[in-house]
Amino acid sequence: MLIVNKLLPQGQGLAPVLLKRASQVELDWDVRQKSRFDATDSLGRTLGVFLPRGTLVRGGDVLVAEDGSMIRVVAAPQPVLVITPCAQHGTPFDLVRAAYHLGNRHVQIELQPDHLKIEPDHVLADMLRAMHLTVRDAAVAFEPEGGAYAAGGHGGHGHAHHDHGHGHAHGDDAHGHAQAANPPHGAPGHVHGPGCGHDHRHSHATPATQANATTSVNRGKPIGIAVKAAEAKPHVHGPGCGHDHGHGHDH
Repeated sequence: MLIVNKLLPQGQGLAPVLLKRASQVELDWDVRQKSRFDATDSLGRTLGVFLPRGTLVRGGDVLVAEDGSMIRVVAAPQPVLVITPCAQHGTPFDLVRAAYHLGNRHVQIELQPDHLKIEPDHVLADMLRAMHLTVRDAAVAFEPEGGAYAAGGHGGHGHAHHDHGHGHAHGDDAHGHAQAANPPHGAPGHVHGPGCGHDHRHSHATPATQANATTSVNRGKPIGIAVKAAEAKPHVHGPGCGHDHGHGHDH
């Protein structure tokens, strides 16, 4: 048995000549939605496929065996129901309604611009016909949606999400954070809140308190002694206290 433990979505990064030389394995959706299965490729080799759990194998993907050989996956034709809007009085929006109702029933659906595909189910077929949709049997490849967070639920290409750092200076405003005066056009303003990574503790120590803290350190005493002394005598805010009173202080 040839062990396979790697998958290249749609053969990304492989030269066309390598893909032409690769053997093939034809699999229906029932097998391709599993991460562990056995199969036989076009060269007659038995494959033992062990992929990360949750991986979906799509037609056009390339399996890579431990010996370096590659096997191209072909989506095998299988029985499905093809759903289209009624030709006489239907509209494309009918497909949206159908997808909504099927999704509420947790049905696997292949979404296409002009039709939907689901696995055969006569109860669902009757429901769709009652909604004035056309339902017909077919034997074709089935590639249902894998879900937004499904591993391997690719659609032939990926979108890399990058962390775009927006630099902003920290100065001496009322909160101790000066935002950029002229942010880039269209860039959202920086919002301070949980998880922003900034220290939002506001120091209200008077010069006398700071001096006491420094003296306590110089004398080898814990800073906590000076802090307790400051707490014992609340600081009074008034003219000339040097604080920005643009925001409320709970005392």
